[in-house]
Amino acid sequence: MHKKSPQETEISQIKRLKEEIKRLRKALHSCTPDLKTLLRRKGFCIYKKEPVADLVIPAKASMSHQFYEKLKKYSFRLFLRDVIKHQQFFRVEDVTRYATKEVTLKYINFLIKAGLVGQIDEGYRLIRGPIKSFGDTLEWFMARLLKKEFGAEVIWGVKFKRPKVGGDYDLIARLDSSILYVEIKSSPPKQIYDKEITAFLDRVIDLSPEVSIFFLDTELRMKDKIVPMFEAELKRRYKRPVPVERMKGELFHINRRVFIINSKETIEANLRTVLNFSLFRKEGIL
Repeated sequence: MHKKSPQETEISQIKRLKEEIKRLRKALHSCTPDLKTLLRRKGFCIYKKEPVADLVIPAKASMSHQFYEKLKKYSFRLFLRDVIKHQQFFRVEDVTRYATKEVTLKYINFLIKAGLVGQIDEGYRLIRGPIKSFGDTLEWFMARLLKKEFGAEVIWGVKFKRPKVGGDYDLIARLDSSILYVEIKSSPPKQIYDKEITAFLDRVIDLSPEVSIFFLDTELRMKDKIVPMFEAELKRRYKRPVPVERMKGELFHINRRVFIINSKETIEANLRTVLNFSLFRKEGIL
């Protein structure tokens, strides 16, 4: 009989502890009000949610899971953006900007197998369409990620009828009894404008969630453009200074409640860093 080494024993104990934490969180989750109830208490009634017109996802559940796993890769998300951009007709070279030709061919073959892409003439086309952008598919992926990896209750593409603030929220989730709001941008920083920062902060103030995240699906620096835009908007709104502070890398926070993050490393790792920092780990008892 194999005797476990101290290292193997420690790994096994950590695994059991993680499973127990997950079980306890699930039990707590079932004891707290659902997301719809939490939102209603704040005066937010869902008008529309989770539109399907612009979704690019496989119909079969088995392929949907594989598609979800592939979307964790930044190169696949960039590839899929290019496929949508050239949806009526594309060749391999049209969608090979961010991966090798060999990897791109594997991605194309996967989309064919998933029933999302078909072959025509000497190239390919997206079977569903027209698709406006990658945005809704990215929201679908982020929602599934939060549900699967963090045990959250999630809705995406949410519309509320609000008297003053625009009621469009990309993603809202319930983690235990806390509300998380995520604004999801599939565009690079150069295509983000001041009015989007203003609208995001207006929605944060209106909803007042425990945690809000402004997420850009890019590996570019947040400090160069996005953080200065937030600093300028905060200066315009408040007399006293409200600092935008760096957590680590290109992850930033405002008073531990509003976060600015990108997808450098992985989306899951960055979300975990934010949630550990804001919800799951508390420093001290006050």
